[in-house]
Amino acid sequence: MAPPDQRPQVNYWEMETEQRNPRTMEMDRLSTEEILRVINQEDHSVPDAVAAEIPHIAQAVTAIVRAVRSGGRVIYVGAGTSGRIGLLDALEWPPTFGVEPELIPVLVAGGSQATIGSAAPSEDDAAAGAAEVSAVGAGGNDAVVAIAASGVTPFVLGAVTEARRRGCIVIGLCNVPGSPLAQAADIPITPVTGPEVLTGSTRMKAGTSQKMVLNMLSTAAMVRLGKVYSNLMVDMSPSNQKLVARARRMVAQATGLDAGASGLLLEEAGGSTKVAIVMALAAVGREEAERLLEQTGGFVRQAVEAGR
Repeated sequence: MAPPDQRPQVNYWEMETEQRNPRTMEMDRLSTEEILRVINQEDHSVPDAVAAEIPHIAQAVTAIVRAVRSGGRVIYVGAGTSGRIGLLDALEWPPTFGVEPELIPVLVAGGSQATIGSAAPSEDDAAAGAAEVSAVGAGGNDAVVAIAASGVTPFVLGAVTEARRRGCIVIGLCNVPGSPLAQAADIPITPVTGPEVLTGSTRMKAGTSQKMVLNMLSTAAMVRLGKVYSNLMVDMSPSNQKLVARARRMVAQATGLDAGASGLLLEEAGGSTKVAIVMALAAVGREEAERLLEQTGGFVRQAVEAGR
């Protein structure tokens, strides 16, 4: 597959995400409530656009699971709104699923400053994107999730070129099918959200679709990796009072124990929600529960079944 800079470039002026939306041409004449209804109506199209990409999203989940199981990482790359949306999703991985932050590095054009302010000129620096990928030592076991609504952002394309050179599998999330990013990616995910309510403001429908897709990627991947039992995030890190209470509640919900008994069991399990659930449902002690979880790769359901 040829690198992005050897492919036909999309005409920026013709991209659908940059076109004027005929349904919002009179928006400045509308009342506040009418403006809000127009925005809401446009947002209704986003879930369908994402649903059309589920086969590709499933392929991306498989690639992410394979990367993690092989000892690799999931590297998010983006610029502007897309970069910040990627960062938002990545920041939730450690507390929600108990993974190390090193598993999910995020490369945003302009660095940390761009996460709290605009760093628009950095988006045009393809060499900087490549350098960021090199700096994190991306390799053949890693999966790169490159995010750019237009699919033409130079920083992102530079990162993709370097990632592919290093043997990473590349997932391209953009809103323009056939764009350089979509063509360069091993797995393109391209929800077509169409012209924005505000012309070119891809923080809106395009950004919403990106957030939805990243939610799907991270959640489904963690389910496949055994971080979820039923619909409970059993590898969550109980790092504050709210999350400690949530861990106790999860033990109670999974086992049928009352709040007091769940709290005591959680303490006996060393604070591990997974271990506590296996102890209760398989009627075993802590050491055996830990052994069963190790034997089954951390999957609670399989550990319980193995212990019965």
